[in-house]
Amino acid sequence: MTDFEAIWLGLVQGLTEFLPVSSSGHLVLVSTVMGVVTQGIVFEVALHVATLVAVLAFYRRRVGALLSGALRGDREAIQYGLKLGVATLPLGLALLIQDQIESAFESPALVAVALLVTGALVFSTRRTAPAANRDALTWGGAFLVGIAQLFAITPGISRSGSTVAAALALGVRPVVAAEFSFLLSVIAVSGAAAVKLPEVQDASGQDLRAIAFGCLAALVSGVFALALFVRLLRDGRFYRFAYYAWAVGVGFLVWRWVG
Repeated sequence: MTDFEAIWLGLVQGLTEFLPVSSSGHLVLVSTVMGVVTQGIVFEVALHVATLVAVLAFYRRRVGALLSGALRGDREAIQYGLKLGVATLPLGLALLIQDQIESAFESPALVAVALLVTGALVFSTRRTAPAANRDALTWGGAFLVGIAQLFAITPGISRSGSTVAAALALGVRPVVAAEFSFLLSVIAVSGAAAVKLPEVQDASGQDLRAIAFGCLAALVSGVFALALFVRLLRDGRFYRFAYYAWAVGVGFLVWRWVG
């Protein structure tokens, strides 16, 4: 993988990580179309870490308020943090199916079909979002959002799309749902990065250089995409991303069939 290819894939990751169109799915499909051989799931995790930094930068005030509140013993801040923990519990199941998850990255057709599912999930918010008016998730609701995140481990199933759609279906306000979804991603990505860190250490100097370029591109484009996501969510246009997910999924399947 060249530096240019790494930058291009980093831009794809950053722009699609926060939009409900599956960044991991796009990485698989774009890599297939471009004929790029990446560092596999190590490269995938590295790009996710870059966008994790984008989340922390965008929500820096909220994260700071939660940390300071927890240190002061503020009940609301502590409960919010514990709910993030509850929502993370289902990811423990991912350790039992790790091999199947990694093999899914080798099946572009499966990714395309998963994008069609993502489109259906996102389109469902056309009905749920207008009626969502709760300011917080319940404990059970947090766990259900965690279940949605577990399904999103499959490349092509959008993590932001599935978790936000689940929160909206539970009646949580769109902006609150987005905040919980993205702060939840901080825990998930940190865990995935920790598991894959030994593999990164085994990468060659050229591989690490490409990963660095890709991460920088993902960080810059990720901040832009996150701001755009929140703005569109406030405007009630979230469900329109379903059309894009459907178009990409069908388009890739046709491309594979014709090619």
